[in-house]
Amino acid sequence: MIGLYDIEARTIDGKTRELGEFSGKTLLIVNVASKCGFTPQYAGLETLYREFKDRGLVVLGFPCDQFGHQEPGDEAQIAAFCSRDYGVTFPMFAKIEVNGENAHPLYAHLKKEAPGLLGTQAIKWNFTKFLVDRNGRVTKRFAPNDAPDAIRADMRKHDYEGALVLVEEMSKAYGYRREAEEFRDQILAARRARATCLSKPSPALLGYDEFARHESRGSSREGRRDAKRNSPPAGK
Repeated sequence: MIGLYDIEARTIDGKTRELGEFSGKTLLIVNVASKCGFTPQYAGLETLYREFKDRGLVVLGFPCDQFGHQEPGDEAQIAAFCSRDYGVTFPMFAKIEVNGENAHPLYAHLKKEAPGLLGTQAIKWNFTKFLVDRNGRVTKRFAPNDAPDAIRADMRKHDYEGALVLVEEMSKAYGYRREAEEFRDQILAARRARATCLSKPSPALLGYDEFARHESRGSSREGRRDAKRNSPPAGK
């Protein structure tokens, strides 16, 4: 079975690049367009890339003209637009199709691994986003109207330091201090073991996700009891 790292893609300047070059990185893969209502998301994507690139994040942009003819230019025009209007520095690729018989193998893989609403695979519009962990596993699909800034917490889950910062923020905001200490200990232990705990199911990630879900519960005593009771034990 073909995996993500087995796929090749042509860069915006015409070079062939193997996605296997990004093994060990967290990827945010986006089908982009220059004349779309969501085009200003380029700015947010670039901000995310600059914030997290030293921690292993790579944003990959794939121009597509299948939605409302909103990417009419050629690769040179697209590259110039991205650089001039949004200062894009993350890797950009040549125009592709994401739906239909001629869909690029990358998007055939992404859609199969992370279907959309009600299990539909088709990409609905420009700026659909796929998050891929350091092991090449597609972990989440974001709708076009999910702004880059809104998925910052998901990016932090793929980064030890970012996860620790977010846990600390939640601890201060909602008072889950004991739970935060336990989850922090799990994250630090996994980091010492050089585990990829924040990019696949594991005690640290399960604890982190459980803690993150408490945001919607408020800081009630009952919520804290639920958090303690439902938190996975360390090392299991």
